[in-house]
Amino acid sequence: YNLSCCLGWAVVLSTGLQIVSSAVSGGASIGDALASVYDKETILPDVLFYVQSAALLEIMHAALGLVRSPVFVTTMQVGSRIAALFAIINAPTSQDQFGAGMMILSWASVEVPRYLFYVFALITGDATKKTPYPLFWLRYSLFAVLYPTGITGELTVFLAAAKDTNFLSYLGEGKEGVMYWYIMSFPIIYAFGAIPMIMNMAGNRKSAMKKRFAKPPPPPKGLVFPLDKKGGRSSTGANKAVIAACMEKLDPAKAEKVMKEKNWRFKYIKYLKQMLTAQCESPEKALESSEAGLDKAREIFEFACPDGSTISLAKAMEEKNEEKFHTGFVKGTGAKPDGGNKFSVPYKGKNISGQELKDQIKKWVDYGTIEPSCGEALTKCVDNPKWFSPTALADQYFVLLGAGSAMGPFLVLMALGANVIAVDLDRAPIWKRLITIAKNSPGGSLTFPLKKAQSACATDDELYENAGCNLFTQTPMIRDWAVSLYPGKKLTCGSYAYLNGALHVQVSLAMDAICKDLSEKRKASLAYLCTPTDLHLIPEEANAAAEAEYKNYSGKLYCMLLRAFSGGKLLRKNALKGVGGKGGPYYMVNGISVAQGPNYALAKRMQHWRAVVARSKGCIVSSNIAPATSTKSVVHRREFAWAYEGMPYFRPYEIFAPETSNAVMTGLLFFDLNDKSSAGNPETKLNNPYELFSYGSFNGGCWRCAYEVDSIGEASVFVYFGRVAKPYLMGAAVVGAAVGVKIAGLV
Repeated sequence: YNLSCCLGWAVVLSTGLQIVSSAVSGGASIGDALASVYDKETILPDVLFYVQSAALLEIMHAALGLVRSPVFVTTMQVGSRIAALFAIINAPTSQDQFGAGMMILSWASVEVPRYLFYVFALITGDATKKTPYPLFWLRYSLFAVLYPTGITGELTVFLAAAKDTNFLSYLGEGKEGVMYWYIMSFPIIYAFGAIPMIMNMAGNRKSAMKKRFAKPPPPPKGLVFPLDKKGGRSSTGANKAVIAACMEKLDPAKAEKVMKEKNWRFKYIKYLKQMLTAQCESPEKALESSEAGLDKAREIFEFACPDGSTISLAKAMEEKNEEKFHTGFVKGTGAKPDGGNKFSVPYKGKNISGQELKDQIKKWVDYGTIEPSCGEALTKCVDNPKWFSPTALADQYFVLLGAGSAMGPFLVLMALGANVIAVDLDRAPIWKRLITIAKNSPGGSLTFPLKKAQSACATDDELYENAGCNLFTQTPMIRDWAVSLYPGKKLTCGSYAYLNGALHVQVSLAMDAICKDLSEKRKASLAYLCTPTDLHLIPEEANAAAEAEYKNYSGKLYCMLLRAFSGGKLLRKNALKGVGGKGGPYYMVNGISVAQGPNYALAKRMQHWRAVVARSKGCIVSSNIAPATSTKSVVHRREFAWAYEGMPYFRPYEIFAPETSNAVMTGLLFFDLNDKSSAGNPETKLNNPYELFSYGSFNGGCWRCAYEVDSIGEASVFVYFGRVAKPYLMGAAVVGAAVGVKIAGLV
């Protein structure tokens, strides 16, 4: 196909250039020469018709997934060309004006190198790096000149056709208006679409050039994605393989569909919903499928050794390590709080505790911002200060994987004088902060890995330089070190490290390998922070509340307009129908944002799987949903900051400050560790293992909101700007009214 199109356009180009050359040689101006290009005495019109019409196949190629081009964009580009071709064939006056020749030569000059580029891309197997550079440069550079000239030529053809009586009478007498507005719709479309199309090509060029001259990636180290068929380490294949392994235990036919899915980036949510629905069928299926997913990840992900060899992560965790960490230790000497430790929460500039905190908890529950089970758990934290006492904390050790995380409990634990075993990157600024906080704590202790003995570090700066480790490259060593610490003491291991994109899968799997062995060899409790932007089972009461809110908001003019103008893409209904299963029905909420991508979803799936598996084996698991939080990493992006400001328009949303989220999530952790009624306690009966995530949810209101969280972002931004603009609009209205009154002579 590509070669045939290349040859066809080459005929068009050579014939057109010959016509122009002959005309200029005969004394014609450039304009007149271009006007003679569409010469019916040559083969150009026929070849042009066939080769441009063949481009309709490209729409089919995109629709069938044979190429990665967006269907809509391809349809618009090819469709506009077909419209211009239709016009020039049926409007004689459009054929003999300069724009026709400029359009045809621009098209041909773009298409010859484009199709030839595709030919070489298929031959070499690498469109980015292995195609000849001159051809690569032409493919991504000619548009800068030829798109403007081509668009200009097309516009002249459309405008000429709009005045051509032969064209206007194409549908018969009395239908001239239909043909006129049909052809004139294209200049209107071009007025809005031409510049974005050119800018899109400029973006494509920048991206292609960046990839062409990108330095080769460094040799793999530590935990890495498996090699794919092309010799790379793409995340998509591994992502699908792990999800399919889980689905295989639930529905083999759907597992096969996962592996065949070609648009995984945008279709993954559908399969995750199917997976959770199938896991509701029975507790046995839920656990079996979760273990299968974890086992598959450990089997296919690789561990690159220092000598360059690679083995599976499972094997890497089984092998004996000769290299060991030294252990660092510091003890806090800060003043103890007056009146002893108690559960308190920083909220809106105040540190609230006691009855005041209970009243605030009740307000959150009544409004729907948190679930009743969460309110009960936090109230018990207020009523049980003994859980936070130095005596209770003396024999407990909290292993924090990603201790410096903004959402982790490090600051709260240190303020309580708890014992923390910290794991974080070997970067001096991180450890300067952590060690300084620990030293200033009221009796808290900090245990951490060191490259050399603490006694060999002459200064604090040297201590900071030698502290820390790498979860990716030293996973087995970290596991060995953590398992060996404080024999006989209670350990709680929390997974708090976070990275963007595919790295989040790697760090989550590394943390999982450590959590697995700590839970099995030391019976350590496990702790996770679940995100509200995920797929969870929820209480029936929460589902009913979301249904009620939907009925309430559906009648609001603002919401009706947004849904109508977005074609239903915005403000999608949050309440889903219940699904059957042993102990059901079960209700779920889909908080997943497509923009987060399948890697983020896989990382969270692995945490969910480990949580339910470890709980089934007798470990306490604290895995509660945290609220949307205005951390620096989130609000530094203005669009997120704007959305967060507008979200509270949708009841019962509330966006929390990091210090509030840290305090309440640490409180829920203490509840899970100390109260036998907690869903995280393996002695508490659940109808399905995934009900673990239904309880203790401090979700910030997304479970009971009228609309899915992924569908209110744009609406929330509009709300924010509406509020910002409100005083200015009111002022303008007052001034306008005053001017109107003055003009009317009323004053």
